[in-house]
Amino acid sequence: MNTEETAIISGVFSGTFVTDAHTIAGTLPAIGAYIFDWDGVFNNGSKGADGSSPFNEVDSMGINMLRYNHYMRHGSNPIAGIITGEKNPVAFTFAQREHLHGVYYGIKNKIDALMHLCEAHDIQPSEVAYFFDDITDLQVASMCGLRIMIGRAGTPMLHKLAQERRLADYITANDGGSNAIREATELLKALSGRYEDTIMQRAEYTEHYRDYLNSRNIPRPAFYTTIDGKITEHNPR
Repeated sequence: MNTEETAIISGVFSGTFVTDAHTIAGTLPAIGAYIFDWDGVFNNGSKGADGSSPFNEVDSMGINMLRYNHYMRHGSNPIAGIITGEKNPVAFTFAQREHLHGVYYGIKNKIDALMHLCEAHDIQPSEVAYFFDDITDLQVASMCGLRIMIGRAGTPMLHKLAQERRLADYITANDGGSNAIREATELLKALSGRYEDTIMQRAEYTEHYRDYLNSRNIPRPAFYTTIDGKITEHNPR
């Protein structure tokens, strides 16, 4: 995309561009994985007695369309996964329903999970787009090629720190309880230059979209946690 086109798109979004939209657009071709924190990203961070916290279908559609947008541009599906510090039954259900590649849970040092994921899928951290919201994510964000920070009114100083240290490329206007993921995925699809095509192929349920969906639905998520100090595949159910 040219500078004028990305400037128009950036004017539509009310979040904070720590990195200018044209530069963000330039990073997208190199991204091969979309990795999400859970608490505070898919939701407002509130948790039930069993450790669960929800997601919603608006954000789910955004992620699916982002993955399809990648498929349109590359002819293959991206790696998609979750890194969360907690054991969250809803996150596990989401990963299975959406055929993500992996879920890392109960791993307190998230950088270990990132490096394990990269090794498992033969990619570099620079090829990862990371969606995050809080302190425990900053080390991971520092290594990733594209960093989307979920905005929250309660953490203005953290946002300031992330900007000053260049630990985020975009900070959403919406918070995790108000479809911040959908906002972020809308932005990335728009900056890919294929927004309308992505949406209309899905709206018309074309053969191309069905081919994507069939291939997207092949993976079954692997679940990993820390056992005896080592990241180990372990189904939590």
